[in-house]
Amino acid sequence: MITIQNLKKVFQLENQSVTAVESLTQTINQGDIFGVIGYSGAGKSTFVRLLNRLEEPTSGTVHIDGKEMSALRGKKLREARQEIGMIFQHFNLLWSRTTEENIAFPLEVAGVSRQEKERRVNELIELVGLSGREKSYPSQLSGGQKQRVGIARALANNPSVLLCDEATSALDPDTTNSILDLLMDINKQLGITIVIITHEMHVIRKICNRVAVMEDGLVAEEGNVMDIFTNPQQEVTKKFVDQVVSQTDDQESMAYILDLESKGKIVRLHFIGETASEAVISEVAKQFDISVNILQGKLTQTTTGVLGTLTVQLQGNQASVAKALTFMEETEVEVEVIRDEG
Repeated sequence: MITIQNLKKVFQLENQSVTAVESLTQTINQGDIFGVIGYSGAGKSTFVRLLNRLEEPTSGTVHIDGKEMSALRGKKLREARQEIGMIFQHFNLLWSRTTEENIAFPLEVAGVSRQEKERRVNELIELVGLSGREKSYPSQLSGGQKQRVGIARALANNPSVLLCDEATSALDPDTTNSILDLLMDINKQLGITIVIITHEMHVIRKICNRVAVMEDGLVAEEGNVMDIFTNPQQEVTKKFVDQVVSQTDDQESMAYILDLESKGKIVRLHFIGETASEAVISEVAKQFDISVNILQGKLTQTTTGVLGTLTVQLQGNQASVAKALTFMEETEVEVEVIRDEG
């Protein structure tokens, strides 16, 4: 679907060169919701703008649906861009146009007939949940409604790819979730491939099936979202995963637990699937002469499954506790010792 080979972008700033994207090679499959995450200056926004040639690559190639975007010029480039929708952080609406007029704008540029344009605009207004707001101007819409207009406009020409550049970072948490739900519905209904740029791991967790982590213009790590959450390799990836999995308040709670629970071994179990920890805990309680006290737990939902952590206190004689730990380690549950016998 999207094939990127050795993509590079160098900006010339006065007397110096700044490399924004370096040696980027990536394949994004048809129907993926592919996330690109990184801190400010990582090169992620430049990367997404290289896909539709809003930025010219210094070197490398981009193929979308078999077309080499980096080789197209003039009319052929304009036609290819019609198959790539783009959603922006700050909406980029025309403030003198109503909702329906904003959505119709790319259809006007494409020379679509009046009858077809009206049909398509009505269809899109229904799709993004803006019925009743057709005649509203952007100044009369909430942030979430403006972004829905932006999404409808990006879909006007039936694109095969939708690029989202920080599409939710200007929105509050509830509105962000509603926009992400809408994008997931569009992906399922239309089969459209979505590339979403973000600095929020919550967005990756909720919507994406694959993710690339960028740092200093390079892809530091990439893969299936569940694999990245369960086994991050690079420090930058671990920091992003900690945004969702190991929040500061969890760490403070653990300090309190360690101070309060003075006896026994305390371990943290990492598991995939809501029932994994239940099976292990019940089996340990049945088979070994120890007590198991649940101290803390958390479930993190991703598009491909549930990632869980459970902190428990094991009390009993050392031999029984050691056997219980061995049993747990032989299952699909990862065991992390937080504190040895108190």
